[in-house]
Amino acid sequence: MDRVLITSAIPYINGIKHLGNLVGSQLPADLYARYRRARGDEVLFLCATDEHGTPAELAAAKAGKPVAEYCAEMWTVQKKLSDGFRLSFDQFGRSSSPQNHALTQHFAGRLDAEGLIEEVVETQVYSPADGRFLPDRYIEGTCPNCGYDRARGDQCENCTKQLDPTDLLEPRSAISGSTDLEPRETKHLYLRQSAMAERLRDWITTRVDWPTLTTSIALKWLDEGLRDRGITRDLDWGVPVKRGTQDWPGMEGKVFYVWFDAPIEYIACAHEWADERGLSQKDWYRWWRTDHGAHDVRYVQFMGKDNVPFHTLSFPTTIMGSGEDWKLVDYIKSFNYLNYDGGQFSTSQGRGVFMDQALSILPADYWRWWLLRNAPETSDAEFTWESFQLASNRDLADVLGNFVSRVTKFCRSKFGETVPEGGAYGPQEQALIADLTARIATYTAHMDAIEIRKGAAELRAIWAAGNEYLQSAAPWAVFKQDPDRAAAQIRLSLNLVRLYAVLSGPFIPDASRAMLEAMNADAAWPDDVPGFLDALAPGHAFAVPDNLFDKITDDQREDWATRFAGRRD
Repeated sequence: MDRVLITSAIPYINGIKHLGNLVGSQLPADLYARYRRARGDEVLFLCATDEHGTPAELAAAKAGKPVAEYCAEMWTVQKKLSDGFRLSFDQFGRSSSPQNHALTQHFAGRLDAEGLIEEVVETQVYSPADGRFLPDRYIEGTCPNCGYDRARGDQCENCTKQLDPTDLLEPRSAISGSTDLEPRETKHLYLRQSAMAERLRDWITTRVDWPTLTTSIALKWLDEGLRDRGITRDLDWGVPVKRGTQDWPGMEGKVFYVWFDAPIEYIACAHEWADERGLSQKDWYRWWRTDHGAHDVRYVQFMGKDNVPFHTLSFPTTIMGSGEDWKLVDYIKSFNYLNYDGGQFSTSQGRGVFMDQALSILPADYWRWWLLRNAPETSDAEFTWESFQLASNRDLADVLGNFVSRVTKFCRSKFGETVPEGGAYGPQEQALIADLTARIATYTAHMDAIEIRKGAAELRAIWAAGNEYLQSAAPWAVFKQDPDRAAAQIRLSLNLVRLYAVLSGPFIPDASRAMLEAMNADAAWPDDVPGFLDALAPGHAFAVPDNLFDKITDDQREDWATRFAGRRD
């Protein structure tokens, strides 16, 4: 049994996330967590809400609520939606937690002791119209590198180039749109990333199994010259600046930058997990401290490509630079963007399908299946309603759902609701078992490597193999002349239902559970495929499940395409 630590990029608290956000981190992380648990591994799967910084302050002000109250309410909303999508977090924490406050201040003190913090008097952008200093990401303008006209003051999301607000052409406030911006002096703390550049490069270049997308972005930033980065802001809401438990003279009234404290929440989330369950420090240290057993842990992160620089450079600088024995990530699975029906998903414009809207029209499995089978691993992907309808109808309803329905209903009508006795597996059945043994090995290899689209394609091929066998064997015709032969065919097919339930669990957990309950079977992994496909013996009771998947009609598709083309209410 291996120990696997899994973290998903933590979503901002300011609003409900769209499907592009979901498939860029949380959903594939859940897929992998479910798969590793199914294989018998010990898994700790962590996520949280990212609650600090200007986005939270502005969203709270718009809602007319104190920011702490707003964040608490939105945590509940996001937790409910993650449950609705069956995201199996062991802990869904909060970056505003006392544990994260303490750990963030601890790391700042350690980095300062190691000479990696510098106090800098700098000129920042102040907006008289907004009455505040503008954080980098709340200054927008045209990127001088690629010409994208909505680049932020910290990074262009189009070309991923690291920027300063002064680099932008025609800068404006992203809050008010005001172009009346003026420079003012203020003092902040900087993390001396440049001092860690070669150590980071040495570490990254040894990650030979990382996706090209991950390493190419990290090395691009290093090749451009890694800049020191401000880690404090002039804001009210956030982690107060301290050296550990001590005040930091000159930093009164300031908070740590959200991109400094947010990744530390991965660690704090494990602390929250332990505290809520009455566990001790050693119980969460064994996941995060290599001097307490975490050297045996495989740590895997999931994120969109825009988050890669912070997870490959800034957060590792914090971990390495602390001089303490914290666990570094072993593998970073990064994703490109999911676009929407000829354009882009947009939270600000309300364009696309958001998590609450998706669950209001269809259960989670429909969405999970399409998003994962089309995960934007090697390039951007595009959601279209036609593709969604096709995958739901052909894969889920026609291939998987139809197989389960035909097998269980035929058995009930001819043999009753128990696995039938009689006959033995013949050459046709043995050929299918051999084919499935090879296919399951391929499926397992893809899932081990976190090759999500390939895993989904192989899973569908496994479903299809059962349908092809059923069509060829035709037990409904065989039964008339040879009931024993038909009994053997149906016995294998019922065992296939259990097999499909187990293999499909990471992708479509609700359907998986329904199949297992109908088969009155456990979810043991099929390490011995021939034995597994003979495990539901004659006399084993089962039930005919409700229809697993309804087909999406053309009228539904057209209605949803119209409904979700513009702004959400």
